[in-house]
Amino acid sequence: MLLDVKLPKLDGLEVLRRIRAHGGCRSLPVIMLTTSNEQRDVIESYRLGANSFVRKPVAFSDFVETARILGIYWLLLNEASPAEEDR
Repeated sequence: MLLDVKLPKLDGLEVLRRIRAHGGCRSLPVIMLTTSNEQRDVIESYRLGANSFVRKPVAFSDFVETARILGIYWLLLNEASPAEEDR
């Protein structure tokens, strides 16, 4: 899941907190993809169980490249948890 810290109604940190509280979603990979430059957002994201924190580029072409690289990493390079493979 790609999750932004800065959401309009419920911030992404609260969404992450709720995801991790739900039994079936505890092992769901969550990447915080956000424009936030706040160190406290990085710290809190990892404390709440984020798997990665990536600063979102402002320029669209840079964003597309970042998304491509993230896709390659999570789909081709990352090794899934054995618990996830059993589902």
